Amino acid sequence: MNKVNYFKLMEERIAQFEGQKKKLLLHSCCAPCSSACLEYLVSYFDVTVFYYNPNITAQKEYEHRVAEQQRLIRELSADTASMIGFAEGAYEPSVYLEKVKGYENCPEGGDRCRICFELRLDTAGRYAAENGFDMFTTTLTISPLKNAQLLNETGIEAGKKYGIEYLTSDFKKNNGAKRSIELSKKYELYRQDYCGCSFSKAERQRQKAEMQ
Repeated sequence: MNKVNYFKLMEERIAQFEGQKKKLLLHSCCAPCSSACLEYLVSYFDVTVFYYNPNITAQKEYEHRVAEQQRLIRELSADTASMIGFAEGAYEPSVYLEKVKGYENCPEGGDRCRICFELRLDTAGRYAAENGFDMFTTTLTISPLKNAQLLNETGIEAGKKYGIEYLTSDFKKNNGAKRSIELSKKYELYRQDYCGCSFSKAERQRQKAEMQ
C-alpha cells in the first residue's frame, strides 16, 4: 500500500488558486513548529494563526508558548512583509483532561494523542467555519514524531463536520522540519523537548533519566 504524499497534494491544491490568496486558519501547536509553516504559507494565503492547545495543562508553560507565538508572528510579519493574524482559542485544560481520562498511561503516539488531535482540529475547524475562513490546517504535521496520515484524516473529518475545506499537509517534507529548527535559532524561539501535555513531559523525563 502506497503512502499518500500529503505535501504533494497540498502543492497541487494551491496550484489551483491561480494566484488568488485564500483565507487560511493555521492551527499552531507552538512557535517553533509554526515558523517554517508560516514562511511557506504566507506566499499563498492570508494566514491567521489559531492557538488552541488545552493539552498544555501547566498555565505558565501555556502562557510562555502563547507569548512566543505572538512574538514570532510580529517578527516574521515584518520580515516577510505579510500581515499574519492571530486568534487564541479558549484555554480549557479541564476539557482536555476529561477527554483523555482513562488514556493517561498510553505511550506517545497512541490513543491519547489521537484524542488530543481530534479535540484540537475539531475546534479549529469549527472556528474556521464560524469566522469566514476558506480553509484550515495544522502545524502538527511538521513534527517527524507525529503521524501525518492520522492528522490529515482527522482534519478532513473535522472539515466535513463543519462544511469547510481542510488543507492536507505534511510540513516536515521538503526540509520543513530542518527549516523550523533553523528559524527557531534565527528568532531565538523557546523550544521544548516534549509535546506539551504533562504525560508527554513525564515520558520525556523518564527517557532522559534512562540515558544517564
